[in-house]
Amino acid sequence: MLKGIHTSLSRREFVKGAAAISASSLLVNPGAVFAAGPETIKLGLIGCGGRGSGALENCIAAAKHLGLNTEVVALADYFMERAVGTAQKVGAPEDRCHAGADAYKKVVASNADVVLMATPPNFRPIHFEAAVNAGKHVFMEKPVAIDPPGARKIMASGKQALEKKLAVVAGTQRRHQAAYLQTAHAIANGAIGKLMGGQIWWCGGALWYRTRNEGESDADYMVRNWVSFTEMSGDHIVEQHVHNIDVANWYIGRVPESALGFGGRARRQTGNQYDFFSVDFDYGNDVHIHSMCRQIDGCYNRTSEYLVGTDGAVWGTGPGQGGYKKSIQLPEFEEFGGPYVQEHVDLLKSIVDGKPINEAHNVAESTLSGIMGRISAYTGQNVRWRELMDESLNSPWYNLTLAATGEDFEKGTVVAPPDDVVAIPGSGPRQRRS
Repeated sequence: MLKGIHTSLSRREFVKGAAAISASSLLVNPGAVFAAGPETIKLGLIGCGGRGSGALENCIAAAKHLGLNTEVVALADYFMERAVGTAQKVGAPEDRCHAGADAYKKVVASNADVVLMATPPNFRPIHFEAAVNAGKHVFMEKPVAIDPPGARKIMASGKQALEKKLAVVAGTQRRHQAAYLQTAHAIANGAIGKLMGGQIWWCGGALWYRTRNEGESDADYMVRNWVSFTEMSGDHIVEQHVHNIDVANWYIGRVPESALGFGGRARRQTGNQYDFFSVDFDYGNDVHIHSMCRQIDGCYNRTSEYLVGTDGAVWGTGPGQGGYKKSIQLPEFEEFGGPYVQEHVDLLKSIVDGKPINEAHNVAESTLSGIMGRISAYTGQNVRWRELMDESLNSPWYNLTLAATGEDFEKGTVVAPPDDVVAIPGSGPRQRRS
């Protein structure tokens, strides 16, 4: 077996790695080395819900594994009580907490070296842009947008981060999970021959939802109930199923050329999302992936990926029945604390080594793939990738923007769509009609 690519670092090694970054690179990117010195990483968090506080704890665990200290210097959430609650969990003083739709600006203006983002996805494009402009390394949860303009903004900011030598890791943690990395290695080395197609699933139970409080503002209600509104989450084909779509894109090595799908709503309460989707993703060259996702209680559940080649098949985490027909030597990959911690290990280590990871483009493509599938299901149309990326085609999808945007929240102009009014296929380019 081959030795893995990830190793833990002593503080001495960290100092040595940080010092190896040239003075010229520091002039280009002052954030290339942690501002507080190589032994202490200053962290900022935007979005202090369950996933945000979890990501912060994961990052702290990763730093400890690498022999590093951490300090949480700024926390932001739409609601102050959430920011304070997370601060208390990690021992940060309450005066470092900020609240409101523009609280993220306090985090990116702080002396944080690494900014973690775990707000509802509709905020991600403007938050990521602000962090990159401020020279921050970034961890951002998936998905990273809810509409085509937002996904393209992530791509543009990701390119800027690359030029600034900033590290960017996304919450598509399967790319940091040992079993998935081994499967990717096997596919790349011909273990199942030429890929021909496959299936991906995220079929599980219903998520939580919130009913509206009397007198509650549209903005507050949408933030509290964000997994129920397409305008906040992108719908679950984007918010949740993006993991499996990302694996398909990764293993196949390209994005789908088009999507044709359908979906519907039978059980969900509040908001305007679907309960289920079924989408054919056409990757060109006769390669098709059937995507299936569902959020309904009491049904059979499956969360996985299955790809078929000319010489065999694989599940996302290993070979199909009968194993690999071609002998493949699989590397060992470190997975400290599981993939949720390992992704932060990889982020921090890439900064230390002066070889920053940048996953912005990958996660933006996978997010946009999910958006393409959602648009097809909502409208009943065949939607092509280039219609979302090429303005010259004059596609109705290119500038399709879902409100309320992050900017709307900052301006105080949020108007919530009505509950339980959903997209009706056949309505043309419009996403929804009553």
